[in-house]
Amino acid sequence: MHTSDPKTLPRVNLRLTALGLGCAQMGGLYRATSAREVEDVFGSAWAAGVRYFDTAPYYGYTRSEHRLGAQLAERPRHEYVVSTKVGRLLRPDAGVAPGDGGWANPYPFRPVYDYSYSGVMRSFEDSLQRLGLAHIDILYVHDIGRDTHGDQHAHHWQQLTTGGGFRALDELRGSGATRAVGLGVNEWRVVMDGMQEFDLDCTMLAGRYTLLEQDCLTPLLEDCQRRGNAIVVAGPFNSGILAGNTKFNYAEAPPAVVARVKALAQTCQEFNVPLQAAALQFPLAHPAVVCCVTGTETAAQLQQNVAWLAQDIPPALWQALRERGLLNPAAPVPA
Repeated sequence: MHTSDPKTLPRVNLRLTALGLGCAQMGGLYRATSAREVEDVFGSAWAAGVRYFDTAPYYGYTRSEHRLGAQLAERPRHEYVVSTKVGRLLRPDAGVAPGDGGWANPYPFRPVYDYSYSGVMRSFEDSLQRLGLAHIDILYVHDIGRDTHGDQHAHHWQQLTTGGGFRALDELRGSGATRAVGLGVNEWRVVMDGMQEFDLDCTMLAGRYTLLEQDCLTPLLEDCQRRGNAIVVAGPFNSGILAGNTKFNYAEAPPAVVARVKALAQTCQEFNVPLQAAALQFPLAHPAVVCCVTGTETAAQLQQNVAWLAQDIPPALWQALRERGLLNPAAPVPA
Protein backbone atom coordinates (compact mmCIF):
# COMPACT_ATOMS: atom_id res chain seq x y z
CA MET A 1 0.00 0.00 0.00
CA HIS A 2 1.32 3.43 -0.90
CA THR A 3 0.86 6.75 0.86
CA SER A 4 -0.65 8.45 -2.16
CA ASP A 5 -3.16 5.70 -2.98
CA PRO A 6 -6.45 7.61 -3.15
CA LYS A 7 -9.97 6.72 -2.05
CA THR A 8 -13.05 8.76 -2.91
CA LEU A 9 -15.74 9.65 -0.40
CA PRO A 10 -18.98 7.89 -1.42
CA ARG A 11 -21.21 10.96 -1.08
CA VAL A 12 -18.75 13.60 -2.33
CA ASN A 13 -16.31 13.72 -5.24
CA LEU A 14 -13.39 14.20 -2.86
CA ARG A 15 -10.32 11.98 -2.88
CA LEU A 16 -8.12 11.41 0.17
CA THR A 17 -4.68 9.86 0.15
CA ALA A 18 -4.31 6.64 2.14
CA LEU A 19 -2.13 8.47 4.65
CA GLY A 20 -3.05 11.87 6.05
CA LEU A 21 -1.06 14.19 8.27
CA GLY A 22 -2.60 15.14 11.61
CA CYS A 23 -1.39 18.60 12.58
CA ALA A 24 -1.91 18.64 16.35
CA GLN A 25 1.87 18.63 16.80
CA MET A 26 2.07 21.86 14.83
CA GLY A 27 0.20 23.27 17.83
CA GLY A 28 2.84 22.02 20.24
CA LEU A 29 1.17 18.94 21.73
CA TYR A 30 3.01 18.16 24.99
CA ARG A 31 6.22 19.76 23.69
CA ALA A 32 7.08 22.86 21.71
CA THR A 33 7.58 22.33 17.98
CA SER A 34 9.87 24.73 16.17
CA ALA A 35 9.01 26.41 12.87
CA ARG A 36 11.83 24.42 11.25
CA GLU A 37 10.40 21.12 12.51
CA VAL A 38 6.97 22.06 11.16
CA GLU A 39 8.47 22.88 7.78
CA ASP A 40 10.48 19.64 7.68
CA VAL A 41 7.51 17.44 8.60
CA PHE A 42 5.21 19.11 6.10
CA GLY A 43 7.85 18.98 3.37
CA SER A 44 8.49 15.29 3.98
CA ALA A 45 4.77 14.55 3.92
CA TRP A 46 4.31 16.41 0.66
CA ALA A 47 7.32 14.70 -0.94
CA ALA A 48 5.91 11.31 0.11
CA GLY A 49 2.61 12.03 -1.64
CA VAL A 50 0.50 12.96 1.38
CA ARG A 51 -2.20 15.38 0.24
CA TYR A 52 -4.65 15.33 3.16
CA PHE A 53 -4.00 17.56 6.16
CA ASP A 54 -6.15 17.80 9.29
CA THR A 55 -6.11 20.53 11.91
CA ALA A 56 -8.43 22.23 14.44
CA PRO A 57 -8.74 25.59 16.22
CA TYR A 58 -8.15 23.76 19.51
CA TYR A 59 -4.67 22.57 18.51
CA GLY A 60 -2.28 24.95 20.19
CA TYR A 61 -5.22 27.32 20.72
CA THR A 62 -5.11 28.32 17.00
CA ARG A 63 -1.33 27.85 16.55
CA SER A 64 -1.78 24.75 14.36
CA GLU A 65 -4.18 26.42 11.93
CA HIS A 66 -1.84 29.39 11.52
CA ARG A 67 1.15 27.13 10.88
CA LEU A 68 -0.63 24.79 8.49
CA GLY A 69 -1.97 27.76 6.54
CA ALA A 70 1.55 29.09 6.13
CA GLN A 71 2.75 25.71 4.79
CA LEU A 72 -0.14 25.45 2.33
CA ALA A 73 0.18 29.02 1.09
CA GLU A 74 2.62 28.18 -1.71
CA ARG A 75 0.94 24.93 -2.76
CA PRO A 76 -1.62 24.72 -5.61
CA ARG A 77 -5.06 24.70 -3.97
CA HIS A 78 -6.44 21.92 -6.16
CA GLU A 79 -3.67 19.53 -5.14
CA TYR A 80 -4.56 19.03 -1.47
CA VAL A 81 -7.48 18.40 0.88
CA VAL A 82 -7.66 20.17 4.24
CA SER A 83 -10.02 19.62 7.14
CA THR A 84 -10.61 21.57 10.32
CA LYS A 85 -13.20 21.50 13.06
CA VAL A 86 -15.98 23.42 14.80
CA GLY A 87 -17.40 23.17 18.31
CA ARG A 88 -15.04 25.46 20.18
CA LEU A 89 -14.63 29.21 19.89
CA LEU A 90 -11.24 30.61 20.84
CA ARG A 91 -11.59 33.75 22.95
CA PRO A 92 -8.67 36.13 23.70
CA ASP A 93 -7.28 35.46 27.17
CA ALA A 94 -3.97 36.85 28.41
CA GLY A 95 -4.05 34.31 31.25
CA VAL A 96 -3.34 31.34 28.99
CA ALA A 97 -0.11 29.70 30.18
CA PRO A 98 2.35 27.13 28.79
CA GLY A 99 0.98 23.65 29.32
CA ASP A 100 -2.69 24.63 29.32
CA GLY A 101 -4.76 21.91 27.67
CA GLY A 102 -1.59 19.89 27.07
CA TRP A 103 -0.17 22.51 24.68
CA ALA A 104 3.44 23.49 25.32
CA ASN A 105 3.15 27.08 24.09
CA PRO A 106 -0.46 27.86 23.20
CA TYR A 107 -1.52 31.16 21.71
CA PRO A 108 -3.38 33.49 24.12
CA PHE A 109 -6.89 32.25 23.38
CA ARG A 110 -9.17 30.21 25.65
CA PRO A 111 -11.43 27.52 24.10
CA VAL A 112 -15.16 27.75 24.84
CA TYR A 113 -17.53 25.02 23.67
CA ASP A 114 -20.21 26.24 21.26
CA TYR A 115 -22.04 23.87 18.91
CA SER A 116 -24.86 26.30 18.05
CA TYR A 117 -25.66 27.73 14.62
CA SER A 118 -23.86 31.00 15.35
CA GLY A 119 -20.97 29.19 17.02
CA VAL A 120 -20.39 26.92 14.03
CA MET A 121 -20.56 29.84 11.60
CA ARG A 122 -18.18 31.98 13.64
CA SER A 123 -15.71 29.14 14.11
CA PHE A 124 -15.72 28.37 10.39
CA GLU A 125 -15.12 31.99 9.40
CA ASP A 126 -12.29 32.32 11.92
CA SER A 127 -10.65 29.16 10.55
CA LEU A 128 -10.80 30.46 6.98
CA GLN A 129 -8.79 33.49 8.02
CA ARG A 130 -6.23 31.55 10.07
CA LEU A 131 -5.71 29.04 7.25
CA GLY A 132 -5.75 31.71 4.54
CA LEU A 133 -8.31 29.80 2.49
CA ALA A 134 -11.52 30.70 0.64
CA HIS A 135 -13.06 27.30 1.37
CA ILE A 136 -12.37 24.26 3.55
CA ASP A 137 -12.76 20.80 2.06
CA ILE A 138 -13.98 18.93 5.15
CA LEU A 139 -15.53 20.39 8.31
CA TYR A 140 -15.84 18.16 11.39
CA VAL A 141 -17.79 18.74 14.61
CA HIS A 142 -15.07 18.35 17.23
CA ASP A 143 -15.34 16.29 20.43
CA ILE A 144 -19.08 15.92 20.79
CA GLY A 145 -20.13 12.98 22.98
CA ARG A 146 -21.15 11.73 26.40
CA ASP A 147 -17.70 10.58 27.46
CA THR A 148 -16.28 13.98 26.59
CA HIS A 149 -18.94 16.22 28.11
CA GLY A 150 -20.50 14.16 30.87
CA ASP A 151 -23.56 15.84 32.34
CA GLN A 152 -23.18 18.69 29.83
CA HIS A 153 -23.65 16.40 26.85
CA ALA A 154 -27.40 17.00 26.58
CA HIS A 155 -26.83 20.75 26.47
CA HIS A 156 -24.19 20.53 23.73
CA TRP A 157 -26.20 17.97 21.76
CA GLN A 158 -29.18 20.31 21.85
CA GLN A 159 -27.01 23.12 20.46
CA LEU A 160 -25.97 20.86 17.60
CA THR A 161 -29.46 19.55 16.81
CA THR A 162 -32.34 21.90 17.69
CA GLY A 163 -29.91 24.76 18.27
CA GLY A 164 -28.93 24.83 14.62
CA GLY A 165 -25.38 23.44 14.57
CA PHE A 166 -26.22 20.78 12.02
CA ARG A 167 -28.26 23.34 10.06
CA ALA A 168 -25.15 25.55 9.83
CA LEU A 169 -23.14 22.61 8.48
CA ASP A 170 -25.83 21.93 5.90
CA GLU A 171 -25.82 25.56 4.75
CA LEU A 172 -22.03 25.64 4.47
CA ARG A 173 -22.08 22.41 2.49
CA GLY A 174 -24.90 23.61 0.26
CA SER A 175 -23.13 26.87 -0.53
CA GLY A 176 -19.84 25.17 -1.41
CA ALA A 177 -17.98 26.88 1.44
CA THR A 178 -17.12 23.34 2.52
CA ARG A 179 -17.45 20.20 0.44
CA ALA A 180 -18.04 17.60 3.15
CA VAL A 181 -19.18 17.64 6.78
CA GLY A 182 -19.16 15.16 9.63
CA LEU A 183 -17.97 14.45 13.17
CA GLY A 184 -14.43 14.39 14.55
CA VAL A 185 -14.67 12.28 17.71
CA ASN A 186 -13.14 9.48 19.75
CA GLU A 187 -16.51 7.99 20.74
CA TRP A 188 -18.22 5.76 18.20
CA ARG A 189 -21.73 5.67 19.69
CA VAL A 190 -22.23 9.39 19.16
CA VAL A 191 -21.63 8.80 15.45
CA MET A 192 -24.61 6.43 15.47
CA ASP A 193 -26.65 9.17 17.16
CA GLY A 194 -25.46 11.74 14.64
CA MET A 195 -26.51 9.65 11.66
CA GLN A 196 -30.07 9.59 13.02
CA GLU A 197 -30.12 13.41 12.96
CA PHE A 198 -28.14 14.42 9.89
CA ASP A 199 -26.56 13.14 6.67
CA LEU A 200 -22.85 12.83 7.42
CA ASP A 201 -20.38 12.71 4.53
CA CYS A 202 -17.47 11.48 6.61
CA THR A 203 -16.38 10.95 10.19
CA MET A 204 -12.94 11.22 11.74
CA LEU A 205 -12.90 8.46 14.35
CA ALA A 206 -9.89 8.53 16.67
CA GLY A 207 -8.64 5.37 18.35
CA ARG A 208 -11.82 3.30 18.08
CA TYR A 209 -11.13 1.13 15.04
CA THR A 210 -7.59 -0.11 15.38
CA LEU A 211 -5.58 -3.30 15.63
CA LEU A 212 -6.24 -3.07 19.36
CA GLU A 213 -9.97 -2.23 19.26
CA GLN A 214 -12.75 -3.33 16.91
CA ASP A 215 -15.83 -2.89 19.12
CA CYS A 216 -17.35 -0.48 16.60
CA LEU A 217 -17.16 -2.96 13.72
CA THR A 218 -20.83 -3.83 14.30
CA PRO A 219 -23.05 -1.93 14.01
CA LEU A 220 -21.21 1.36 13.35
CA LEU A 221 -18.95 0.56 10.42
CA GLU A 222 -21.62 -1.53 8.76
CA ASP A 223 -24.07 1.38 9.04
CA CYS A 224 -21.48 3.88 7.82
CA GLN A 225 -20.78 1.77 4.77
CA ARG A 226 -24.49 1.46 4.01
CA ARG A 227 -25.13 5.20 4.42
CA GLY A 228 -21.96 6.40 2.66
CA ASN A 229 -20.49 7.96 5.80
CA ALA A 230 -16.77 7.54 5.02
CA ILE A 231 -14.48 6.87 7.98
CA VAL A 232 -11.16 8.63 8.42
CA VAL A 233 -9.26 6.68 11.06
CA ALA A 234 -7.18 8.88 13.36
CA GLY A 235 -5.06 7.60 16.22
CA PRO A 236 -4.32 4.21 14.60
CA PHE A 237 -1.68 3.66 17.30
CA ASN A 238 -4.17 4.30 20.15
CA SER A 239 -2.27 7.32 21.53
CA GLY A 240 1.04 5.52 21.01
CA ILE A 241 0.70 2.15 22.77
CA LEU A 242 0.84 0.43 19.36
CA ALA A 243 3.83 2.53 18.32
CA GLY A 244 6.10 1.73 21.23
CA ASN A 245 5.16 4.01 24.11
CA THR A 246 2.92 3.38 27.14
CA LYS A 247 0.06 5.80 26.35
CA PHE A 248 -3.50 4.65 25.68
CA ASN A 249 -6.38 7.12 25.27
CA TYR A 250 -3.99 9.95 26.25
CA ALA A 251 -3.13 8.35 29.60
CA GLU A 252 -0.98 5.52 30.97
CA ALA A 253 -2.23 2.22 29.59
CA PRO A 254 -3.93 -0.16 32.05
CA PRO A 255 -2.38 -3.63 32.57
CA ALA A 256 -4.98 -5.44 30.42
CA VAL A 257 -4.18 -3.20 27.45
CA VAL A 258 -0.44 -3.61 27.97
CA ALA A 259 -0.85 -7.39 28.00
CA ARG A 260 -2.91 -7.40 24.79
CA VAL A 261 -0.41 -5.18 23.01
CA LYS A 262 2.40 -7.50 24.12
CA ALA A 263 0.56 -10.47 22.59
CA LEU A 264 -0.01 -8.52 19.36
CA ALA A 265 3.66 -7.56 19.20
CA GLN A 266 4.85 -11.12 19.82
CA THR A 267 2.65 -12.46 17.03
CA CYS A 268 3.88 -9.80 14.62
CA GLN A 269 7.47 -10.58 15.55
CA GLU A 270 6.97 -14.23 14.61
CA PHE A 271 6.25 -13.07 11.07
CA ASN A 272 9.02 -10.42 11.01
CA VAL A 273 6.43 -7.65 10.74
CA PRO A 274 6.70 -4.47 12.82
CA LEU A 275 3.65 -4.04 15.04
CA GLN A 276 3.38 -0.47 13.77
CA ALA A 277 3.08 -1.63 10.16
CA ALA A 278 0.24 -3.97 11.00
CA ALA A 279 -1.47 -1.27 13.06
CA LEU A 280 -1.25 1.28 10.26
CA GLN A 281 -2.44 -1.02 7.49
CA PHE A 282 -5.20 -2.90 9.30
CA PRO A 283 -7.91 -0.17 9.45
CA LEU A 284 -7.56 0.66 5.77
CA ALA A 285 -8.81 -2.80 4.81
CA HIS A 286 -12.36 -1.97 5.86
CA PRO A 287 -14.43 -0.70 2.90
CA ALA A 288 -15.90 2.13 5.00
CA VAL A 289 -12.41 3.51 5.78
CA VAL A 290 -10.87 5.96 3.30
CA CYS A 291 -7.76 7.22 5.11
CA CYS A 292 -5.49 6.82 8.13
CA VAL A 293 -4.29 10.04 9.77
CA THR A 294 -1.18 10.08 11.92
CA GLY A 295 0.53 12.88 13.78
CA THR A 296 4.33 13.08 13.76
CA GLU A 297 6.86 15.18 15.64
CA THR A 298 9.71 14.85 13.15
CA ALA A 299 10.34 14.26 9.47
CA ALA A 300 12.01 10.96 10.38
CA GLN A 301 8.82 9.74 12.04
CA LEU A 302 6.81 10.74 8.98
CA GLN A 303 9.16 8.78 6.73
CA GLN A 304 8.92 5.78 9.06
CA ASN A 305 5.11 5.85 8.80
CA VAL A 306 5.41 5.86 5.02
CA ALA A 307 7.68 2.81 5.17
CA TRP A 308 5.33 0.96 7.54
CA LEU A 309 2.42 1.59 5.20
CA ALA A 310 4.38 0.01 2.33
CA GLN A 311 5.60 -2.98 4.39
CA ASP A 312 4.75 -6.40 2.97
CA ILE A 313 2.59 -8.35 5.43
CA PRO A 314 1.93 -12.06 4.88
CA PRO A 315 -1.72 -13.16 5.07
CA ALA A 316 -0.67 -15.75 7.65
CA LEU A 317 -0.14 -12.98 10.21
CA TRP A 318 -3.78 -11.91 10.09
CA GLN A 319 -4.87 -15.53 10.35
CA ALA A 320 -2.66 -16.07 13.41
CA LEU A 321 -4.09 -12.98 15.09
CA ARG A 322 -7.60 -14.29 14.52
CA GLU A 323 -6.78 -17.77 15.80
CA ARG A 324 -5.29 -16.31 18.99
CA GLY A 325 -8.34 -14.18 19.69
CA LEU A 326 -6.44 -10.94 19.05
CA LEU A 327 -8.54 -9.84 16.06
CA ASN A 328 -12.28 -9.82 15.46
CA PRO A 329 -12.97 -12.70 13.03
CA ALA A 330 -15.36 -10.45 11.08
CA ALA A 331 -12.84 -7.66 10.56
CA PRO A 332 -11.60 -7.28 6.97
CA VAL A 333 -7.83 -7.56 6.63
CA PRO A 334 -5.42 -6.29 3.95
CA ALA A 335 -5.15 -8.51 0.91
